[in-house]
Amino acid sequence: MIVRRPALSAACLVLAAGAASATPPAAMDLAGQVNPFIGTTNGGNVYPGATMPFGLVAFSPEQTPLPGKRFPIAAPGGYEWRANGVRGFSLTRVSGSGCTGAGGDIPLMPVTVPVGTSPSSVDAGLMYASLLDHAKEHASPGAYSLTLDNGVAVSLGATERTAAGRFAFPADKPANLLLRTSDSQVGSNASTIHIDPATRTVSGSVTSGNFCGYLAEDRRESYYTLHFVARFDQPFQVGGTWRDDQLHAGASEGEGGTTYGTRGHPPAGKGAGGWISFADGSTVNVRIGVSYVDEAGARANLAREAPIGATLEATQAATRASWNALLGRIQVDGGTPDERTVFYTALYHAMLAPNLYSDVDGRYRGFDGAVHRLSRGQQAQYANYSGWDVYRSQLQLVTLLQPQVGSDIAQSLLNQADQNGGVWDRWTHLTGATGVMNGDPSPPSLAAIHAFGGRGFDLKRAYASLKRAATVPTEKDLSRKGCPVLCVGQRPGLDAWLRLGYMPVGAPGWGSASDTLELAAADFGLAELAMAAGDRDGARQFRTRSGGWRHLFNPQATAQGGYLQPRNADGSWPAFDPASDEEFVEGSGAQYLWMVPFDPAGLIALLGGREQTAQRLDAFFRNPDGSWAVTKSGPLHAELDNEPSIAAPWLYHFVGQPWKTQATVRAAMKQIWTNTPEGISGNDDLGQMSSWYVWSALGLYPVYPGRAELVVGSPLFPRAVIARPGAKIEIDAQGAAMDAPYVQSLRVDGKAATKAWLPADFIRHGGTLEFTLGTTANEQWGAGELPPSFGPEG
Repeated sequence: MIVRRPALSAACLVLAAGAASATPPAAMDLAGQVNPFIGTTNGGNVYPGATMPFGLVAFSPEQTPLPGKRFPIAAPGGYEWRANGVRGFSLTRVSGSGCTGAGGDIPLMPVTVPVGTSPSSVDAGLMYASLLDHAKEHASPGAYSLTLDNGVAVSLGATERTAAGRFAFPADKPANLLLRTSDSQVGSNASTIHIDPATRTVSGSVTSGNFCGYLAEDRRESYYTLHFVARFDQPFQVGGTWRDDQLHAGASEGEGGTTYGTRGHPPAGKGAGGWISFADGSTVNVRIGVSYVDEAGARANLAREAPIGATLEATQAATRASWNALLGRIQVDGGTPDERTVFYTALYHAMLAPNLYSDVDGRYRGFDGAVHRLSRGQQAQYANYSGWDVYRSQLQLVTLLQPQVGSDIAQSLLNQADQNGGVWDRWTHLTGATGVMNGDPSPPSLAAIHAFGGRGFDLKRAYASLKRAATVPTEKDLSRKGCPVLCVGQRPGLDAWLRLGYMPVGAPGWGSASDTLELAAADFGLAELAMAAGDRDGARQFRTRSGGWRHLFNPQATAQGGYLQPRNADGSWPAFDPASDEEFVEGSGAQYLWMVPFDPAGLIALLGGREQTAQRLDAFFRNPDGSWAVTKSGPLHAELDNEPSIAAPWLYHFVGQPWKTQATVRAAMKQIWTNTPEGISGNDDLGQMSSWYVWSALGLYPVYPGRAELVVGSPLFPRAVIARPGAKIEIDAQGAAMDAPYVQSLRVDGKAATKAWLPADFIRHGGTLEFTLGTTANEQWGAGELPPSFGPEG
C-alpha cells in the first residue's frame, strides 16, 4: 500500500515503497509487463510519460496536431500515436479524458536552432517542433525516453510532485531550451517566467483551466495556477523571453497568456514564455518542483522529493519500485505474454487518477481560492474526479487495493464540496467545478468507497451534505448556465425530480432520460450511505426515490417492445426511436435500456419476464447473423467501449443465464482490448474502462453502484492473488484461457457453490475461489439462485 506520508527523497523512495506495501518478490518486475503505449490512439487518450501512482506530475510529450484537426493539440492526453511531431514535454495531464484542457502545463522543448522568431508567432509555425520516430522511443512505468529528429536525446522521470529530465544535445549545435509557460493544452489567461542564471533556476507560473470549456461559451474560465521551479545542473545563459509575436532577447522576466480565443482554444499568434542557452553539445539534467499553492510550495516539494544529488536514474528506479508494489497487489499467473501485458497495463491505467494535489506540507488550494490543510486523519488531497465514469468500477478497484487512498478520495470530495458552497461537482478538475457530464455521481462514489473498505473519511458529515443537496434545490440547480454539457448545478432540475419523480423533457440538464437513470443510481447510492450513517428513514426515502426510473418505461414504446424513453412533464410520450440519442448522453435509447444495475429484477418484470429479457439481451449483444455486436455495431447494439453499456453483460445473471455473461464479457475483452496502441477502443476516462477490464479478467464485477456484492464471471488467468490490508483473495481457475470462458463449477472457501455471486462480506474478509472452466457452456451452474436485486420497495 502506498501511504501518503510526507514525501521522501528519490533515493529513499525505493525503501518507502517496500515498507508501505506487500512488495512482490524482487524478481517479479510487473512494471516490465506494462505497455504505456496501449490506448495512445483510437480515442483512448492516455499518455506514455513518466508518473507515479496517482501522481501530481506526469512528464510526457505534447505532440503536434494531426493534419486537419481543428484543435491545436494532438489529443486530450497530449499524445497521439499517429502524430509525428513533438512541440514540448509538459509536466501535468489527466489520463484518458474525452475533453481537452486537463493539463499540458509548462511544455519544455529542446531545440538545436537559434531562437530568432517568437515561438508563439504565426510565422514560427512548427519551426521549433521536431519529428518523432517510434523506433527511437521507449516507455515504462516511471520512465520515458525519445531521441528527437533534431538529435536531442530526452529522458524523463517523476516523483509524486516533481519532474526529472535529461536533454542530451548533439555536438556542435546550439543547445536551447524553450519553456512555453503559457501553452497549457487549451491555453491560459496568464503566465510568468523568471530566469536566474546565477542559481541555474527558472521559475514561474501558469493560470489556466477551461476543461471542456470549448463546449460551453459561458464556462470558458481559468480556475487554477500552477507554480514551478526548475533547477539545472549545468550553467546557462539567459536567452530571452517572448510574448505573442514579440521576441525580447536577453530578458530574464516575462509574462502573458494565450487567452481562450472565440472557440475555447488559443488563437494563433498568442502566447508567452522564455528560453535559456547551454554550451553546444551539453547534456543537461533538470529537476522541477510544482505546486498548485505557491512558489514556496514548489520549492519545498522539490527540496523534499528531489534534493540536490538526486539522479534521474534513481528517480526512475524509485518510481518503478512504487509501481511494482502497487501492481503486485494483484499477481496473476499463466496466460499469454500479451494477455498479461494487457492486464497489467489496464491495472496501471486504473491507478493513475485521481491525482495527488496537496503539497509535502499538507497544504492545498481549495475551490474557494484559499489555502487549506489536510483534514484530520487525511493523508492526501486528491483532484481530478471524473465522477460520471469512475463511480461504476474504478473507485471500487482503487479502494479494494488501497483503502486509505479510497478514504482520502472521499474526504477530498467532501473538502471540495465544503469549499464550493456545498456543491459536489460531477467532474472536478484541480480547483475547477467544471460541471461536465450529468447526474450526481458523488453519492454512489462515496457509498462504493465505504462498501469496499474505505472508512477513513467523515461519513456523517458527507452524508448530511449530500442529503441536503438531494432534497433542497439551489439557484444553481435551477440555472441553465453551462448546459447541456457543463451545467453548474449539482442536480440540475432537482425541483422537477422532486415533483415528478423523473426528469422531464426540457428540464435543465443534459438528456432528460439519461438524467433520470443517473439520478436513480445517485439516490440508490445515497440510500446506502444513509444506512451506513444510521439514518434509516433517509435510507427508505432514497431507496424509494431510486425507483424513479420506472416512470420512463413505456410498454408500447415500439412495436417490438417497451423501452425506457424520454417523457414530458405532463406525462405524455414524445416520439421515440431507440436508435436515437435524443435525450440521452453518449448513447442511444436501446443502450440505456439496461442501465438499471441495482434493480435488474424490476426491469426484467417490466420487460415481460426472464425469457423475454434474455431474448432482448441476445439481440443487443449479437447481430442478426449471430456474430458479436459488443462494439461499433450501431446504436441498437451494445457499446462496451463506453460507460452506459458496461454493466449490461452482467444482467444475464438475473435471468438465470450466467454462461452468456461469461461469453459476452470474454468476447468484449478479446475484441476491444489488445496489446497495441489501438488497444483501448474509446476514452479510458481516468481509468474507468481499464478498471472494467481488470475486474472482468479476474472474473468478478461490482455491478451494484454503492454496494460490495460481486457478480461472478470467469477468470482469464489460471491463478490470481489479490492482496489488500487485512484480507487476501485467491482465485484458482483450472482450464482458464481466452477461449475457455465457461464456468463448469466453483468452490468458495472449499465448499461447492451454485450461485454466481458473492456476498459483501467476501470483500471484507477475503477467501478462496476455485473455478473449473471449459470451452462449452454449463447451463446449470449459477442458473438457480439469482443475485439480489434492490428495488424501491425493499
